[in-house]
Amino acid sequence: MTKIHLRAGAYRQQIDVRRLRQAAVKTLAHEHIEGDAELTIAITDDDEIHALNRKHRGVDAPTDVLSFAETTTGGPFIAAPGEPAYRGDVVISFPRAVAQARIGGHPVAGELTLLVIHGVLHLLGHDHAKAREKRKMWAAQEEILRDLGVQIKINAA
Repeated sequence: MTKIHLRAGAYRQQIDVRRLRQAAVKTLAHEHIEGDAELTIAITDDDEIHALNRKHRGVDAPTDVLSFAETTTGGPFIAAPGEPAYRGDVVISFPRAVAQARIGGHPVAGELTLLVIHGVLHLLGHDHAKAREKRKMWAAQEEILRDLGVQIKINAA
């Protein structure tokens, strides 16, 4: 069984928990993740994500989404027998999502869905540092959004 933990704190009433979990599950399926999987999605504020970005990436600024793939168990995706493989954590800034939705002219729910997909793809090894990788990742995001019935334009930047 796939387990998607969601920590939203003060933002719990402003998000659709079911939709975000569905985005994560759909992303895992899109990437052909077989068997059980487990991950955490944390919705937070700019201060917390800024601190995480500074600590883990050396970037002294807030960002929209960070992904921390699980590698502390001796290798990625190792699980105890009968337990789902823990994939990692996706941390999303709710204020960044609101701002980006406003700029993009689409609902915050759509932006949060995109950020979950983006973060889970990073957990699974996708990157967008090079043009070829970015095209592949953006195509996957668009396919998953379409499968979920979410119609938003992905920022090409």
